[in-house]
Amino acid sequence: MAATDPADPAPWLARWNLLADGEPLKTHSSLLLPVRHDGVPAMLKLAHEPEERRGCRLMAWWNGDGTARVLAEDDGVLLLERATGPRSLAAMARAGGNGDDEATRILCAATRRLHDHRASPPSGLVPLDTWFKPLLQASNQGDLIDEACTIARDLLAGQHEAVVLHGDIHHENVLDAGPRGWLVIDPKGLLGERTFDFVNILRNPDEATALASGRFERQVGVIAEASSLDRRRLLRWTLAFTCLSAVWLIDDGDTPKLDLAVARLASAALRN
Repeated sequence: MAATDPADPAPWLARWNLLADGEPLKTHSSLLLPVRHDGVPAMLKLAHEPEERRGCRLMAWWNGDGTARVLAEDDGVLLLERATGPRSLAAMARAGGNGDDEATRILCAATRRLHDHRASPPSGLVPLDTWFKPLLQASNQGDLIDEACTIARDLLAGQHEAVVLHGDIHHENVLDAGPRGWLVIDPKGLLGERTFDFVNILRNPDEATALASGRFERQVGVIAEASSLDRRRLLRWTLAFTCLSAVWLIDDGDTPKLDLAVARLASAALRN
């Protein structure tokens, strides 16, 4: 089934017998609408971009094991279990100290659960070699990005423990689902070394938290311990990814203040 207007939820509400249960949220890549499905809270997601459609296929592949359950799916349109628990990992992280540490451990546990899936992955996932091309092809962007490019080439040539990757693990993509625990949403759908999936935690949930004094070093330690990662390799992937993100923003005409700040922290830690 294909709706005449890909941003119009009405055909899907009728097809799946849904009742709207809140205001729609529009992003650059999708439309999200809280709904009721047989009286149960759910979320209708209409994806507009290939990246989002790839993520929809991956959500169906995970089949609710560590992720929100896919209740129905059709060519980039998802009906998802809606997490309604009161806890927020972003709020825990912003509280700092032990709350931040606990949020990071929850994120790590949720990510490791996804990595445990060993069935044949869905088609169309993007290898990290392809994902990192904008960084590898960047020129005249400064010494920090040059350093990251060199490190990225080395990491990509010798990846460890390749798995299906979520690609965008952060505090707003792991939600409290009450008795079902913490559930992951909104994957990018990548393939590569599992270490990569943990680095985005270090630049979230916001700039003030990520750049708080001492926070970076502390959370690097928490992630390395909770996820059984080599600390230095985690730092190298962090430098590579934050500079990749910086290149994306520069190409869009934006200023990558947070990404470059975290990249500098990773670079400095690698020299210590």
